[in-house]
Amino acid sequence: QLQFVESGGGLVQPGGSLRLSCSASGFTFDYYAIGWFRQAPGKEHERVSCISSFAGRTKDYADSVQGRFTISRDNDKNTVYLQMNSLKPEDTAVYYCAADRAGCSSLHDYDYWGQGTQVTVSS
Repeated sequence: QLQFVESGGGLVQPGGSLRLSCSASGFTFDYYAIGWFRQAPGKEHERVSCISSFAGRTKDYADSVQGRFTISRDNDKNTVYLQMNSLKPEDTAVYYCAADRAGCSSLHDYDYWGQGTQVTVSS
């Protein structure tokens, strides 16, 4: 049975940090590019970052998070991480990880999605 689970969200003050994790089982994790997306009320669904399959040599970031967020993967643990630093209130959203066999080229159409984890940045 395929499982794809995000964790690590929570409440953090502006300027703080969180690390999100996306853990997978039930499919060949290494073959998939993994993207992080976020959705906030009244805002467009946005791809925050993506890491390419296997060694993850290609990493893409949205302009809004460039220089603040870092994506990485540990294939031995079937896990992708999103380290989020210098968080801002506008980063508040539900964050989703998603897997796409086709790579990081798509900004929208990924094959599998996690359930989401809430990140709230507030003082």
